[in-house]
Amino acid sequence: MSIISRQRVRHWRKTLVIFLAVVGPGIITANVDNDAGGIYTYSAAGASHGYSLLWTLIPITVALIVVQEMVARMGVVTGKGLADLIREEYGFRTTFILMGLLLAANLGNTVANFAGFASGMSLFGASRFIAVPVGALFVWLLVVKGTYRQVEKVFLAACVFYLAYPVSSFFAHPDWAHALVATVKPSFHFDAGYLFMIIGLVGTTIAPWMQFYQQASVVEKGIKVRDYKLVRWDVIIGMITTDVVAFFIIVACAATIYTNGSRSIASAADAAVALRPLAGQAAGILFAFGLVNASLFASSILPLSTAYYVCEGLGLESGLDKRFREAPTFYWLYTGLVVGGAMIVMIMSEERQIPIILMSQVANGILLPCVLIYMLRLSNRIDLMGEYRNSRTFNVIAWTTSIVMIALTLLLVVSSFFPGRLPWITPQSSGG
Repeated sequence: MSIISRQRVRHWRKTLVIFLAVVGPGIITANVDNDAGGIYTYSAAGASHGYSLLWTLIPITVALIVVQEMVARMGVVTGKGLADLIREEYGFRTTFILMGLLLAANLGNTVANFAGFASGMSLFGASRFIAVPVGALFVWLLVVKGTYRQVEKVFLAACVFYLAYPVSSFFAHPDWAHALVATVKPSFHFDAGYLFMIIGLVGTTIAPWMQFYQQASVVEKGIKVRDYKLVRWDVIIGMITTDVVAFFIIVACAATIYTNGSRSIASAADAAVALRPLAGQAAGILFAFGLVNASLFASSILPLSTAYYVCEGLGLESGLDKRFREAPTFYWLYTGLVVGGAMIVMIMSEERQIPIILMSQVANGILLPCVLIYMLRLSNRIDLMGEYRNSRTFNVIAWTTSIVMIALTLLLVVSSFFPGRLPWITPQSSGG
């Protein structure tokens, strides 16, 4: 091997080692986006409209990359979390209102995910009165007793189990040619059900907690500006991966539930049950396993993201590398959300849980426009970002993405207030 070849091998080996050191925040944030509500939304899209909504995943992926790249870049350059920056630049009152809405939203999202975990475990014969407390205790011990590195390794391992969905889709024997054509060829219909399913897909894709959690994770991991390009790849790989998983969920349900003619499911667990007679026992089991993994994963991350940004916004100590006595508010907030979400699922009927989950959907819808605008203003500040501020081209893409996201999310909020007049979108559909 020549000297030049050896140098190239060493260079790529060094780059790979550094990438593996910084990887995590983008991939973890993206995969948690496929929580119980997200899985239900993608399942419902495939069950009700077949392959025809697959094309939406391409612009959705672009939107995810644009939004999450901005917060990753701000975290690397400033060394501060998003809530920290908003408090410093726009004052305590603004931050306090945002934190209140985020807290309400994530309580509902946590309830939705513990409910998804309970329904997934019920498919394996486990009672929610046993499964939910055990799951809650597991995620609490993981976060409270572990360090950032330990917790991140567990979260990255959980991401691997999303492979259950691609595998289950192959058991469904879909029309791959049809699916691939539908992915690259938009087919827009102007009926209300189709439009509101698109809104549901957008609503479940970008939620405010994602921006706060990813930036906080980048900061706590201590990633420096010199590794920014690798952080960007972490974001790109993560966002593409999560929508590839969404692709296979839609395909599996389109090939079975839609093709069979039933075209209606009430939850992600219903999708797993429906797959069993149509695609085989293995497909149903894998789909149910994926739901359990995703729900428990999200039940860990969502309360954690809340603890991060509330403490940042209030100027309090936070972080997984701190002990309980060093960051009591951080850990008590996490504990309260885990315990509260689990208890609501255990003691309340599904019908009584709906208003709480609905409140989270509305709170997310109100908050997302504010968060996106703050992000865009902060990432364009030359005194804050220097040479890493948004370029003109990136601003055009980012503002267009944000305006479309804001418009569609507001439509989702309106649909929540008028469920009798507009096609019903389940409150869980914006959980992710």
